[in-house]
Amino acid sequence: MVIRGFRRPSTGMVDITKKKDTVRTACAQGAIHLKLKTLTAILKKEIRKGDVLAVAEVAAINAIKKTSELLFHCHPISITGVNIDFKVGKDKIAVTVEVRSVGKTGVEMEALVGVTAALLTIWDMVKGLEKDEAGQYPTTAITDIKILRKVKG
Repeated sequence: MVIRGFRRPSTGMVDITKKKDTVRTACAQGAIHLKLKTLTAILKKEIRKGDVLAVAEVAAINAIKKTSELLFHCHPISITGVNIDFKVGKDKIAVTVEVRSVGKTGVEMEALVGVTAALLTIWDMVKGLEKDEAGQYPTTAITDIKILRKVKG
């Protein structure tokens, strides 16, 4: 495609044909900052939409499996294992997602997508408690999404 004299070469997906299958693991983490009242309601399972952490776990697993549908340069891969951990603090919930696979490409994007889906699901399920009088979210924030570690082989 040519736009005003600039030609962007098509890169397509990275060719992994010649790579050897190996065990691959990635661990990602992120947090959502919430009001104490909201955190208490989550722990007491008093959220109208259901068990927030159980739904967030299922959302993370589903998102991990669909990463290549969301991020077009990611290869569809076989996921061999997933661990999801929630740590509820005094002002936030930290979500840690570990993804494992045996294949030719890493799983860090799957771990990041899983964390993000879990955090967004939490926000969606508690947004009624987090809004202020004007319908805004002055204290709610998703932060610190990052890869903690990646292992190949």
